[in-house]
Amino acid sequence: MKVALVQTNPVIGAFERNLRQVLHWLTKARQAGCDLVVFPELTLCGYPPQDLLERTSFLDGHDRALAELIKGLDGISCIVGVPERRQGPGKPLYNSALVLGQGSIAYRARKQLLPTYDVFDETRYFEPGTTSTVFPFQGLQCGLTICEDIWWNSEAYAANPLQGLVIGSVVPDCLINISASPYYHGKLAERQQIFARLCRDNNLPLLYVNQVGGQDGLIFDGHSMVVTPQGALHQVATGFSEDMLVVDSEQWHLAGTQSLTDSITDVEEALVLGVRDYLHKTGFTKAVLGLSGGIDSAVTAVIACKALGPKNVLCVAMPSPYTAQYSVDDARTLAENLGCGFELIPIAQTMEAYRQSLAPLFVGLAEDATEQNIQARIRGNLLMALSNKGNRLLLTTGNKSEMAVGYCTLYGDMSGGLAVIADVPKIMVYQLARLMNKAGEVIPERIITRPPTAELKPDQCDQDDLPPYEVLDVVLQAYLEDHKSIEAIAAGGIDIQLVRDIVRRIKLNEYKRKQAPLGIKVTTKAFGPGRRYPLVQGFVE
Repeated sequence: MKVALVQTNPVIGAFERNLRQVLHWLTKARQAGCDLVVFPELTLCGYPPQDLLERTSFLDGHDRALAELIKGLDGISCIVGVPERRQGPGKPLYNSALVLGQGSIAYRARKQLLPTYDVFDETRYFEPGTTSTVFPFQGLQCGLTICEDIWWNSEAYAANPLQGLVIGSVVPDCLINISASPYYHGKLAERQQIFARLCRDNNLPLLYVNQVGGQDGLIFDGHSMVVTPQGALHQVATGFSEDMLVVDSEQWHLAGTQSLTDSITDVEEALVLGVRDYLHKTGFTKAVLGLSGGIDSAVTAVIACKALGPKNVLCVAMPSPYTAQYSVDDARTLAENLGCGFELIPIAQTMEAYRQSLAPLFVGLAEDATEQNIQARIRGNLLMALSNKGNRLLLTTGNKSEMAVGYCTLYGDMSGGLAVIADVPKIMVYQLARLMNKAGEVIPERIITRPPTAELKPDQCDQDDLPPYEVLDVVLQAYLEDHKSIEAIAAGGIDIQLVRDIVRRIKLNEYKRKQAPLGIKVTTKAFGPGRRYPLVQGFVE
């Protein structure tokens, strides 16, 4: 039996487009001599559709596309993920997988484990399935599961769907899983470890199909794979792009030569895919960003150019009286290296106009962060004007470390439509920069080696206001991602008062992050829908 594992990049709710995509891959699989084609979770509507699932017209559109797909099978069978309507008490839908063949629905499986952690909220829409599905195909018994069903652990779920795969005397010969599993740094290793143990414990090969593409701030990385009963990797599809993996049932017990490792390269690919898909799926082709001569905007510019092409990216330097000439020079050099557009808009005159307008109201008041924030807001306004006039999406350039502690200006450098590196810690920003220069200097070396600074006042340096990033990032990961207590973090050798101050800043700036543009998720816990904290609270740790 030949099986095609096809990782598609859908647009949520674009049923005709997604149907054409599925039919295209069915044709390619047919040409390759495949008997069965397996597509990802919620194939035709895309994952996650969220509250669109509450609209009858959305479900009607999906069902029409499904009917057309069944008509177009033309002698080949396939597995697709669908929102399946149901009657009776409980939620109105199942998250289901359908086996389609010979012009009809031959078999179905319903997702039993519905995740509600991090970015997931499936119990809002779906009723859990209660039974496992094993279906016959070409002499083999195939166990069919959906995403979370193979991520079972006893702490999160009572019942293990895999324990129900032996139905009477029917024992599966293989396990098929259709998935929409978002990426984060470290996810590849985590998947491999879980899948290897799953296969060994059940003595079954696993055929795993994952969605690919950017959806809002989520990145689906693909990396569909076949894992042997011994837990070894047999084959793996390309990451971060559409792909079709053809596997032969007579061979899938054999270990292959491919391997998966988590690397900083994957983070870059995820960010590039996230920018490309967010712009293209929302109708934008061009972007604009502020280029300060610092490392954050430099890395963002490289990502934007890789995602959209240099001709579609405009970088703008907006020096103030506090901006060093080498910052402008380095920004210009970077733009030249990338081949993107570059404009210079000095803001000294605009700053003076603000000063004169506010002078009567600021009499007797010393300069403070207010004046610094005015500079950032001037830049934000200029960039938004260029965005509006040129139909360019404004990309913000702040990193996760800054966002966490509020080292950013609301309605200033936070202005924009997509926060490219908002989930990238500062230390990882440096890793990305080094990667981008691996084949030759793209980012001027001085940008990477100079002390980071916002240049909003004379001789300013980030470390004047923040702990060293090597310390800050450790605390942020421990607190935000690992959910460690202040005491546990301090036990690792960091001053407890410093830890308390960082946590205080995180809480104080929750209101800023609620107003920030959408960020691309590349860590286990990003600011956004996967982290839900009240703005008004009195909890003290």
